[in-house]
Amino acid sequence: MRVRQAGRTVAVIDFRPFGGTCALRGCDPKKMMINGAHALDHARRMHGKGVTGEVSIDWPELMGFKRSFTDPVPEKQERRYADKGIDTYHGRARFTGPNTLDVEGQSLEAENILIASGAEPIPLGIPGEEYLISNEGFLTLEKLPKKIVLVGGGYIAAEFSHLAARAGAEVVVLQHGAQMLKHFEPELVGWLMASFQEAGIQVHTETQVEAIEKIGEGYRVQASSGGQKLQFEADCVIHAAGRAPDLDALNLEAAGVATEGGKLKLNEYLQSVSNPAVYAAGDAAQMGPPLTPVSSHDAKVVVANLLEGNHRVPNYQGVPSVAFTIPPIASVGLSEAQAREQGLKFNLKSEQASGWFTARQAAESVYGFKVLVEEGSGRILGAHLVGPNVDEVINLFALAIRHGLTADDIKSTMFAYPTGASDIGYMV
Repeated sequence: MRVRQAGRTVAVIDFRPFGGTCALRGCDPKKMMINGAHALDHARRMHGKGVTGEVSIDWPELMGFKRSFTDPVPEKQERRYADKGIDTYHGRARFTGPNTLDVEGQSLEAENILIASGAEPIPLGIPGEEYLISNEGFLTLEKLPKKIVLVGGGYIAAEFSHLAARAGAEVVVLQHGAQMLKHFEPELVGWLMASFQEAGIQVHTETQVEAIEKIGEGYRVQASSGGQKLQFEADCVIHAAGRAPDLDALNLEAAGVATEGGKLKLNEYLQSVSNPAVYAAGDAAQMGPPLTPVSSHDAKVVVANLLEGNHRVPNYQGVPSVAFTIPPIASVGLSEAQAREQGLKFNLKSEQASGWFTARQAAESVYGFKVLVEEGSGRILGAHLVGPNVDEVINLFALAIRHGLTADDIKSTMFAYPTGASDIGYMV
């Protein structure tokens, strides 16, 4: 929008409905559905504490609630483009030269081209891979399968397993690594695993999926762990084993856009090192964490550089990350291992805090934190939280890290009480 307002001609190309991954196929629809599971879980935790009656999830109704948000998005987005005088093209874009593209037979030429093509599930290279459905497929299921196997142990597996289990499915997670959610602190993930167990989710770590077979109306997943063969029956098998930039269809060679290891080779301005007409942002750039706020930040950086010349570089300091499990787990800044690798001196406070009021008032047994504060300066180096409200509280730590606030600054701040935020003075 800002580029168009500056007087330049702009075109947007997408082979999918306009709106992007977050609004249509990712964080927004996922959160709308997980909120249903969260409400059910809270009600069940409050049974015997003043709340009575049975609650359950009606999957079609929950899907309808999700669609009440997602369905209008493409038309609204296209109308916004039209109102701003931005041209729109539906179809796959392929480079035909350094400054030219083909979109379903239409030729376009531009002074600059921004690659913001997002990410796709990585190929797993196993027999029966074609039977896997993606996160997008799961979020459009008209009926919840009775038995679900998730291949992988990251954000998608953690979040979808909590949603599906509380909606009534039997859920199995097969993770090749030693722990789920490897980007979060091991202790906190360990505390969170109690909620997986309470929800009836089977988690198998250090397990390698070897094949998927079609058996009648369902599937059989072949796996191995510790030299033993395992198999799992499923009505649905979900790809949750990671995503990579969606670049293959772009014909980057025709534009002279260099790649290395499946990534675009970019300079600090998010510009192609081999074709200065081309920039990238978000998952396609892979310069920062694969998160929606990073994509938005990258876009602002690219716009500034397009309009004013290369002068702005992205700043990924203090980018918070949340997995919307029940309860959520959140992180920002350095892990303990990263801080030690950098030779930093810091004070560490870590505690399982299920006895604190924040956990007690929610009847939640999972609550804990780990916070790193640099010696001398008092800077917050990293904060890692699990439990009620941490998806919101983590933003305060992000603010502190990004703007250099100290532990004393946090301790001297008066927070509304009783709220999740009122705990952070005791965490630093």
